Amino acid sequence: MASPRPSSQKAPPGTGKPGNNRPSGSDAVFTRPFAFHEALPYTSFTSIIPFDSSVLPAPSIGSASPAPSLQDLTPRNDFDFLNREVLEKGASSKLVQQTFSQVQRLIERGNITEFKFKTAPKNTSDSSKTKAPLKTPGLAPFSKMLYDQSAIPFRYPTPDTASATPNGQLGTEARVPNKQSAPTVSKASASKQAKNVQKNKQAHAQNLASLEIVLPTKSQLEQAAAGFKPSPRSGTSVASASPKNTPQPQPRKKTPSNLVSPRPEAIEDSITVTPVKTTPQAVSGSQKKSGIAVELPQVPFDKSQFLAVAVPDEPEEPVNLSTRKRKRADIDDDDIYGESLGLRQRADAAFRELRAFLQGIFEAEQAALRSEMSNDSITLINEKEATLTSAAQSKAQTLLGKTITLNCFRNAPLEDLLRLFRLSESALKLAESLDIKIEESWTRGDVEQWVEQLPTLETALRAARTSLRMMCGGRGDKQLYSEDVIDRSLNLFKRVVEGIVMPVAELRTADSTAQLFKDLSSYKKKIASLFNDAQKLFSLMATLIGQIDVNDTVSNTLEFIASRLIFIETAHAERESVIDTQKFDGFRLVAMDMLSQIFLLNPSQRRGIFDEILTSLEKLPLGKRARTFKLVDGTSIQPVSALMMRLVQTSAGQVKDGKLKGHSTVLGDDDEEDDEEPLVGKPGSYTIRDERDGAAQHSTAIQELSALAGPLIDTARLNASYVVNYIVNRALKSTKSGDEPYRNLLDLFVEDFTSCLDNPDWPGAGLLLMILTSRMFTLVDDNNKASTVTAKNMALELLGVIGAAISKLRAHVRKTANAMDTRDADDLGRFLSDLACAALDFQHQPDNMVAWTGPYRATLEYLESRFSEDQHLGSAITFLISDWSHKVCFEYEAAREDVDERDEEYGRLAYRLREMIQDRRWLSKEFSFKEVSSNQAKLAYSVSLLGSQLCRSFDRILRILLTSTGSDQPTVRSKSLKSINQVLDTDPSILDGESVVIQLILRCTNDSSTQVRDSALGLIGKCIGMRPKLEDKMVGMVVDRFIDTGLGVRKRAMKLAKDIYIRNHNKAVKSAIANGLLHRVQDPEESVRDLARQVIEEIWFSPFYSGESSAETKTSIAEHVALMIHTVNQGNVANVLDKVLQGLFASKTSHASLEVCRKLVSSMFDLVDKVESNDPTVPSGRSALQVLMIFAKAEPALFTFEQLRLLMPHIESIKSIKSSDDLAVSRAVVVIYRRVLPQLSSAHGQFLQTVRGHLQSTLSKVGRALLDDIVPCLWIISTLLKDYTSMALVTGSSLAGILGKMNPKTALAETPTRQFERYSLIIGMVGKHCDLDGELERVKQRIKQGVPKWTGGGSNVSEIMVQVLLPFAGQAQPLDVRKAALDSVGLVCQSWPRNYASARVYTTFQQVFESEVAVLENMVLRSLKEFLFLEEKRSEQTSEKPPINGASKPEKKRELTVMGGTNYDDVASGTARRFLASIIRIAKATQDEHAFLAVEVLASINRQGLTHPKETGVTFITLETSTNPRISELAFLEHKALHAKHETVIEREYPSALKEVYAYQRDIVKDARGATANPFVPKLNLMMEVLKISKSKNRQKFLEKLCNQIDFDLVKLEKPDERTQHVQYSCFLADNLAFFEYLTVGEVYSTVAFLEKLVTSTGANVAQVIESEVFQVRMDAIDANPVAATTGDAEAQPAPTVPDVELKRLQQLTAASMILLILWEVRSHLRRLYGMGTGRIPKPKDKSKDLSKAPVKAASVTGDKIWEEVSKIMTSLGSRELMMETCKAFVELMNVDKDFVLQEDDDDDMNGGEDGNSPLEDDEDEDEKPSAGRGRKRKAGGATPGGRKKRARSTSQPRKRGRPRKQSLEADADGEVDEEYF
Repeated sequence: MASPRPSSQKAPPGTGKPGNNRPSGSDAVFTRPFAFHEALPYTSFTSIIPFDSSVLPAPSIGSASPAPSLQDLTPRNDFDFLNREVLEKGASSKLVQQTFSQVQRLIERGNITEFKFKTAPKNTSDSSKTKAPLKTPGLAPFSKMLYDQSAIPFRYPTPDTASATPNGQLGTEARVPNKQSAPTVSKASASKQAKNVQKNKQAHAQNLASLEIVLPTKSQLEQAAAGFKPSPRSGTSVASASPKNTPQPQPRKKTPSNLVSPRPEAIEDSITVTPVKTTPQAVSGSQKKSGIAVELPQVPFDKSQFLAVAVPDEPEEPVNLSTRKRKRADIDDDDIYGESLGLRQRADAAFRELRAFLQGIFEAEQAALRSEMSNDSITLINEKEATLTSAAQSKAQTLLGKTITLNCFRNAPLEDLLRLFRLSESALKLAESLDIKIEESWTRGDVEQWVEQLPTLETALRAARTSLRMMCGGRGDKQLYSEDVIDRSLNLFKRVVEGIVMPVAELRTADSTAQLFKDLSSYKKKIASLFNDAQKLFSLMATLIGQIDVNDTVSNTLEFIASRLIFIETAHAERESVIDTQKFDGFRLVAMDMLSQIFLLNPSQRRGIFDEILTSLEKLPLGKRARTFKLVDGTSIQPVSALMMRLVQTSAGQVKDGKLKGHSTVLGDDDEEDDEEPLVGKPGSYTIRDERDGAAQHSTAIQELSALAGPLIDTARLNASYVVNYIVNRALKSTKSGDEPYRNLLDLFVEDFTSCLDNPDWPGAGLLLMILTSRMFTLVDDNNKASTVTAKNMALELLGVIGAAISKLRAHVRKTANAMDTRDADDLGRFLSDLACAALDFQHQPDNMVAWTGPYRATLEYLESRFSEDQHLGSAITFLISDWSHKVCFEYEAAREDVDERDEEYGRLAYRLREMIQDRRWLSKEFSFKEVSSNQAKLAYSVSLLGSQLCRSFDRILRILLTSTGSDQPTVRSKSLKSINQVLDTDPSILDGESVVIQLILRCTNDSSTQVRDSALGLIGKCIGMRPKLEDKMVGMVVDRFIDTGLGVRKRAMKLAKDIYIRNHNKAVKSAIANGLLHRVQDPEESVRDLARQVIEEIWFSPFYSGESSAETKTSIAEHVALMIHTVNQGNVANVLDKVLQGLFASKTSHASLEVCRKLVSSMFDLVDKVESNDPTVPSGRSALQVLMIFAKAEPALFTFEQLRLLMPHIESIKSIKSSDDLAVSRAVVVIYRRVLPQLSSAHGQFLQTVRGHLQSTLSKVGRALLDDIVPCLWIISTLLKDYTSMALVTGSSLAGILGKMNPKTALAETPTRQFERYSLIIGMVGKHCDLDGELERVKQRIKQGVPKWTGGGSNVSEIMVQVLLPFAGQAQPLDVRKAALDSVGLVCQSWPRNYASARVYTTFQQVFESEVAVLENMVLRSLKEFLFLEEKRSEQTSEKPPINGASKPEKKRELTVMGGTNYDDVASGTARRFLASIIRIAKATQDEHAFLAVEVLASINRQGLTHPKETGVTFITLETSTNPRISELAFLEHKALHAKHETVIEREYPSALKEVYAYQRDIVKDARGATANPFVPKLNLMMEVLKISKSKNRQKFLEKLCNQIDFDLVKLEKPDERTQHVQYSCFLADNLAFFEYLTVGEVYSTVAFLEKLVTSTGANVAQVIESEVFQVRMDAIDANPVAATTGDAEAQPAPTVPDVELKRLQQLTAASMILLILWEVRSHLRRLYGMGTGRIPKPKDKSKDLSKAPVKAASVTGDKIWEEVSKIMTSLGSRELMMETCKAFVELMNVDKDFVLQEDDDDDMNGGEDGNSPLEDDEDEDEKPSAGRGRKRKAGGATPGGRKKRARSTSQPRKRGRPRKQSLEADADGEVDEEYF
């Protein structure tokens, strides 16, 4: 706004006076700016020589005479509307506020250029007079408001000017009335003013006003609002208000739609300001402390009359982002070249260049015709016809394109263009005679001849482009649009595509075309150039059809060619293609553009285009070449995916009623005319003509927008639904590994759509995913059997992918919104950030989502800014506009309350959107917007997506995935867990708080399905990785899975536990993990054992391999020692840890491991003397000694002599043991001494003698276990000291004690019995651990000293021991004496095996086995076990470990499986054969520890090969079905080893083993059923596990033998015992057949075939006997009533009386029926379970089935049904009625094939709704009529038993309507069984 100038300012010299009249007199003021010609001489432009004023455009503002009036330059429509808004609504109008803010921003001082001119001479003629104030001209309401409330500081450059004041207002020192110009103050009046300063101060103090503010009540507000009329604001102005305190208008926060704020005017009117009357004293006080007093009147206060307003914290829409543009026509109507001089100059230059080029080629044409010779520009075709050369064509296209772009093509002379047209058409005519098609039969010469035509063909392609380029120029000359040229160009391109492009693309290096491939490859560059020209021509055709009308032939041909090019089959590798495959990718992209253009312009052809694309999807590649379409962000997707999205987006665009030249909808030129006509309708067809009408009639505006946008968005949804449903329906009928690719294609499409979900360039992806999600919801929620398990699995998998994409989108929005404040801290960025945060919490206002400057607008502005670079964005723009319009209409209708301001804004928005739909460029022409960055655009689009139906369905997706984890189908549960896994990858926040996800995952770890448990463990690992705090909650479940039945589950749990152990610092957690891992070292599976050892090494020893000795390391070792001790105390892992350590010391890291263990041992010795603590985590000395004992057993070299000395006090205290804790400590110390003492030398003799003295004193006091360690310790000391006297004396004394006091022929009393037990124990231990043969004489001498009469003797000490002890094992002695004697003899024989071969010994042992006394048998078995185990250990000893004394050489390792492998092989073999039968009897007699001991002995015998495999094989097969896991596991391992070594021998024993297993289960386990329930596991499952080693053919033979075991002869069922046993035995085998885990499809088919064959062969005779004997059905009855016989009509014949069959006979027949019915139930169960239908089983030669594949189970089929049916059948012998029903059911089964009658139902049961049709259905007779309820005839038999109507069994279902299976009438008549069915 121009500042008023004082009258003293003179005009510039030489310019003359301004044109307007200046007021005369001294009060005249200068009220206008300088005119252009007045100000020009004072500018720097006068220095330009020569200077021309036309260089600068004339200023368009000002009132000087050379410039036009401002009113003529600027339209006043908007300004007048703004003034009306101010009068009607005042400052509360949103439009007023927005405009006010924009204008204020424009007139800020920083945005205005400041000019400094020279100061004019002062006028001092009359300085004493006060100048009159500036007169404020009459301003419009908006201008006046702006003038009043805007402070624009300025300074007039005079010496006497006061400080800068806004709008000419004076400062505090000289105040004037508001809105008046400041008078000029002269020096003469300065003194007078100074005198008045004091008076002014007093007046100032008196005028300090106190504001009395009366707050309006609710009733007053309502009255004010009801009676409000627009009027000037009233109120008292405060004179003392400083200009600095002038309130600036602030953007008003948006009022919630459900709250109506009172008008500000009404509130202001109720505020009164009263001055405070003050006394002089008050004045002085106010001078010290001034202020404004607010006095509230004492009025009654009614709380109910006031409004409680809750202001929501929501983002505020910026008001300064969008501004309306000034139209170009209003600025310069004559400038057709553009808005700048540069653009005009470029256009002129391009036009001149085109004219010069045309003139040149025309002259060249004339010269060529005259000389009849071609030149550089012209090629002669004949004497009278010429054409441009290829180079000239390229030049012409370049110049034409430049002139079209610069909008000067319309000025080109028509004659010149037509002449150029003619020259181009000649080349097209010439190309028509060329034979360009490539043939596979071509030779090298043919290829060369073809290559010679390529220049002519290339020229023709470029000529076609030249012609079409002129047609795309937008000229209205009809002569340029030749249909012949279009047809010739199209035919040329079609010939090139079909004759060259397609053959080259499909050409491979096959044998038949190898030479042609090689020949063409040598001309790769020429062919590539031809491809490039053809592609450019195709692209130009796509532009052409969008700008001019073409006939249907052209459109259809282009559509056909584009479809073929999109699905062109290219090579998978570059070496297999003649040219680069990227050339073909370019053709695909142009073909996509072509189809999109045709799709847009021809709505009637859209469905056909979709069908053509969808039916061709099978041709798409699925490998690396699938994704060749590059997105802006670098992501690659399938070209077809991009095409689908583009077509869906295009569907939302408006279609023209009639095409106009120079215009296109999607791929049109960006430089089109501004006066483009609307696409549909005319402005006159709408009621709403402008924004003002839209605001006034907002309901009408919304209706008109809805009528226009609704059909568009509905069309897009319809097309998207068509695409999705087509692909999904075919994906449901295919598999990922099947022949049809639709299932894999669906995954690819979903991945592509999710990749584009947050990309604003592809908004169609969101719509497609939304519809796909809805379809998946339908599949999941459909509980009918039509919705198969496969369909639900597919739905869950895709929902997981979509859910993960939505979660990723939310995470991206959250991250970007948080970063937006620092990266893009402007109004738009802050607004989008706030809106994103609100949308993430679902607290956003819908009005903000669809606001004019909201996320939709920001996205559109971003796309518009890039449209000139990528015109494919047109479809995205039109889709977003339609979607925005749809949302606006929806939110307008969804508003609960009417708010005028909101509704008016919606009305204006509706008008704008309607214009944008009709003219895509309307927005860019009418409004400008702040530049939107790519990050802001992506955030804006993502925010708009958050409010879409797709993102709102995220909670439902997650709920479905979580609910599906509880499905009754394992595959569904597993798939849902994997889908949850995908969601977790992108949004871990679903784990926070009391997450239901965690509970469901933990529940799935105990699922019955291995696959589900494995998936659950994977999820647990991911959850812990994302939220480490969940470790303590989940680690228990992980450790529990260490003992899972699934091999993979165990391994996954161990690996997961390792990661938890390393991260976790909780000792209890670490101890639990270590304990579980140590137990897995004994796992039956070798891979699990190895993994357990590896993990233990990594968590317990590897962290200390560095060898550091710092204080921190010592502290860590001490903590680790405490953890190890705690682990050993908590679980029974001592033996396991010993094996782990031994394996560790034998590994590659043995040296490092030894060093670590030495440090651990040293640390543990610091705890040896520590007493017990109440804290279980604090290790005690006793616990430390237990772990030290384990280390000593593993490697004695870890200990030192000094450490042994520290344990001496514990040796001294052995004699005073008082508790079990003392015993444990003493035994640990003795074991350590026993292991470590052999390392000492004789130099420590004194120490050794001391130890021996303490130990010898305890021999008569300690128990058996401790004595077993003390005796070998004493022997080691004697060996080191080379003094064996003491041990000989002890042995001799013990023997003398027995011989002198006890008689083996008489029973011993109680005291002698205790003495004998002690003596025998000492003798046995000495015999076991000591070699006293060198002290034989000393022993004998000691015996004779005690028993002089003793005359016995022997060749060695062990023989003497056996002679003395064995007589006491006789039956004459008490059980305790016999037990002690056998124990001692067994101990001696372990170390001196030759005694086993003594007749007295093995005779005594045999007597023990015959007596079957378990306690005594236990003694013998324990002895045999120790002996056999010792023999195994001898074979495993290595040569690196010499004997203790190191004297003898170590023996080599020998194989025990070869006789003579050790010195005692003959003894071991003889003993094993001698007692094998007894050992087997004991092993199979019970399932207790006694039996397990026998199994251990058998296992050792088997491992050493001491007996024939068949002697123990059957036993191990039997024992592996035991319910004792230790027995079962050991037997399984031995069976597996036997089968691996002696497969042929063991397979022969399987039939007999089956009977043994049944007997064992019946008599010992007390369960004759063949499987266990909950879950259903066959008892022969371990046998089948062993059989997995064999070939499939061998397994099928075994299954056949098993079925043959069930077969029977009816005569053999006469005896009751045999009958009952065979029924139970058959049931036992049938249960196993039903629940076996079959490895191949062939095994399933073979089993079913065997069962069906058995039922038909054996069952035919049984059924015939039952019919004749039980139901008296005879052939004469059938002949008498053939109708009843064939139809089964019970009413056709009288019901005969059922005869009273003999009970035994009835039981016999019932037993046979039971067996056959059970087999048929098993057969039906297998068919249902494996989806075999009811048809014929395919033979192996049938190529339609791959019998070697793994069978697939139907998840909906469980074992409950067959288990109940078999259980019911097994009760059939309970009563005569049940027996009759069973016989009747069997006869009915044999007569009617109910599987076929109920085929439709059963097939659904088998497959859970899958297609389970019989293979025979394809052969059915279509002409046959359905029968009346009968199934297929199995055999002759006439009527139903008893003549009654057939009654379905309990499992049967009523027959559904449908065509039955084909029957042969001849078979029915003859009564023959159709064997082909089986």
